[in-house]
Amino acid sequence: MEKTVFEGWLESVSATFLTLNDQQRNQSLDHLISLSGAAQLRHLSNGLETLLKRDFLRLLPLELAFYLLRWLDPQTLLTCCLVCKQWNKVINSCTEVWQGVCRELGWKIDETIQNASHWKGVYLKAKLRMMQLKDQEAFETSSLIGHSARVYALYYKDGLLCTVFSVDYNDELDVLVSGSADFSVKVWALSAGACLNTLTGHTEWVTKVILQKSEVESMVHSPGDYILLSADKYEIKVWPLGREINCKCLKTLSVSEDRSISLQPRLQFDGRYIVCSSDLGVYQWDFASFEILRVIKMQDPANLSLLSFGEVFALLFDNHFLYVMDLRTEAISGRWPLPAYRKSKRGSSFLAGVTSWLNGLDGGNDSGLVFATSMPDHSIHLVLWKENG
Repeated sequence: MEKTVFEGWLESVSATFLTLNDQQRNQSLDHLISLSGAAQLRHLSNGLETLLKRDFLRLLPLELAFYLLRWLDPQTLLTCCLVCKQWNKVINSCTEVWQGVCRELGWKIDETIQNASHWKGVYLKAKLRMMQLKDQEAFETSSLIGHSARVYALYYKDGLLCTVFSVDYNDELDVLVSGSADFSVKVWALSAGACLNTLTGHTEWVTKVILQKSEVESMVHSPGDYILLSADKYEIKVWPLGREINCKCLKTLSVSEDRSISLQPRLQFDGRYIVCSSDLGVYQWDFASFEILRVIKMQDPANLSLLSFGEVFALLFDNHFLYVMDLRTEAISGRWPLPAYRKSKRGSSFLAGVTSWLNGLDGGNDSGLVFATSMPDHSIHLVLWKENG
């Protein structure tokens, strides 16, 4: 058929095709396809792929592609990396996307690191750590052997594990504070070893003392003020401990007036929040107002004790297991079996190790000591992070 005749025929057929309804158009296309040979079918396949299977990651501006990628879950992102080299290149260059998925897992994000490959690697390590927590493969155990009698108390600070009871200290103040079974708190001169003051008011053994700078302001304290917290079976007392050693109690906190409900000997204070576990659950107070911010109810709060409380995770334990709780959902992320240890009522025979990871894993703080407790054979049982998680 000559070119001019073909062009006239094609124009006539096209005009007629436009007058058909959708069903008639589909039937016309089906008939033409049935009459086509290999060359026509190949041409049709190539054309349809361009029209219907457009590579939006290749065609869209990077800003729009990154915006769409932020809506995908991490597993889908990893699958998309396998589609082709171009997709892998685009996805691996989107820093915000990988920072976002790391943040969702509770990892700390350093905004100064604008390297997408770095954050993708961090995510893969985070995912592995979370899977190991779930599968009871994140930790390992060890023992310290050498005591010839029962270890009654443990103390851990700055990487040093010691066998002492209810103390804290501050080098700047040159002060050490200690809780006692005589219901008192003693303040000592750290360098001289002399007792400077005895704080009274507790009606039970003082099982925990914490010396910490305040990070918030209220009617009774300012940021930078040194604060002493002391806890017994029923109450937490707040003392302003600065250069003036003689001080009066600022506030007394409790969870109930019912003496059958007691605090557990696990107290935590970071300058902003006070956290303590009790027979009713884990309580969190705002230090600026002393108001209760949060109560985490647990299935068996009388037996499940708090070890340490962070911004993202909490470390808990009972007679059989060590638990990691995701504080955003209050769900248990993982657990680790514990041996038959001595669970002291004073809370002095067990402790948490390095706790910075509870504020969010950062790829480097999931190492070292997690938990330690004394054992009936006079040894000390350790739970440690496995290396190269």
